[in-house]
Amino acid sequence: MTMTDLETSMATIIAVFQKYSEREGDKHKLKKSELKDLLHDELPDLMAHVKDQAALDNLMESLDADGDAECDFQEFMTFISMVTVCCHEFFEHEDE
Repeated sequence: MTMTDLETSMATIIAVFQKYSEREGDKHKLKKSELKDLLHDELPDLMAHVKDQAALDNLMESLDADGDAECDFQEFMTFISMVTVCCHEFFEHEDE
């Protein structure tokens, strides 16, 4: 059975999360170093615009809703959703 574009996108997001979360420690959560690697490897264009390391650290802390110093899948999806909304708004205004 062939997956739809949206199903493929969802499966890809899950696979990318697991690829990095399984590197060390709890395989269901991203340590700060794993999240940093994921962002740099999987979102290089976005990360090229992040010049302030403190801003990146603040972002990582704000994602950590439960305060365990790690990023679980739900926290990761909150971030992916926020970035996707920002990209959508950017491209919406680009057409005007």
